[in-house]
Amino acid sequence: MSKSEGTAAAVGGRARTAIRGSAMAQRDVAGRIGLDETKLSKSLGGTRRFSADELLALATVTGVTVQWLLTGGGDSDSDVESVSATPPPETLPSRHPESEEQALRRRTLVEQAWWLFAEHGYDGVRISDIADAAGASSASVHYYFPSKRDVFAEVLRYSVKLAFDRQSARLTDVDDPASRLKTLVRLQMPADRLRRAEWSIWLQTWAAVAVDGDRFEHGPSYRRWWETVRGIIAEGTRTGAFIDAPPDRTADVLTAYIDGLGIRVLTGLLSPQGMAEQVDNFIDRNLIAHALPVRTVP
Repeated sequence: MSKSEGTAAAVGGRARTAIRGSAMAQRDVAGRIGLDETKLSKSLGGTRRFSADELLALATVTGVTVQWLLTGGGDSDSDVESVSATPPPETLPSRHPESEEQALRRRTLVEQAWWLFAEHGYDGVRISDIADAAGASSASVHYYFPSKRDVFAEVLRYSVKLAFDRQSARLTDVDDPASRLKTLVRLQMPADRLRRAEWSIWLQTWAAVAVDGDRFEHGPSYRRWWETVRGIIAEGTRTGAFIDAPPDRTADVLTAYIDGLGIRVLTGLLSPQGMAEQVDNFIDRNLIAHALPVRTVP
């Protein structure tokens, strides 16, 4: 068996484990990730490789991370770790000693609450709204989450997982640091409904912290994003692709720039294409190490 076949088989095995632990039938998983059942069976058997989009969808539906599907854990030497900083455990969706069916109900409540909070705002969502969207009762929501604040805290963790999974699935094969940094921005900017929802959750979190103090634990989650940017910059500096500048300071400037542009996109003051172009120009002007012109002595 070749290395690629072995990797496909290992990923397929972990995907089977994820599906068994999801409390959903294989056909239901196939339907939710938009994959033909025959293709899913081949991927589970290791004779077909999952695409990046399929891995991302599978991780979202079953509640595992893309990193786990690819590596079986948090191996610091893995390609996944090298392209996206691993979130601290407390910033990912909570794990509880409960049945597979209970875990599925919890995930369903969080997923529905995530969309409701993103589109209607924290104050515009009631526990009964979350219950109705998830096909449950308000008592069921309170069984898993004592308060609406607890639901929102878990929604923030869900946003962190979505971003981490997307980066893990799609950045591994991008070798050039400049291309990886530009790809990372495109993966994260609010260019479609799902990523706009992620930004909405973050914007509400920042507003709540600014008004009420540390209402939601956001520092470690945001630092993971900063560390991902900083890691790419550090690699580019080490390999000579980027100018020799302190990676920490450069990451501070670039993440602040991206945050500001993302808010402009979210509020309609800038298009996603305009944001991508401005970040590309920033990277080209301020990070990429251009060869100095050769001067000839007269």
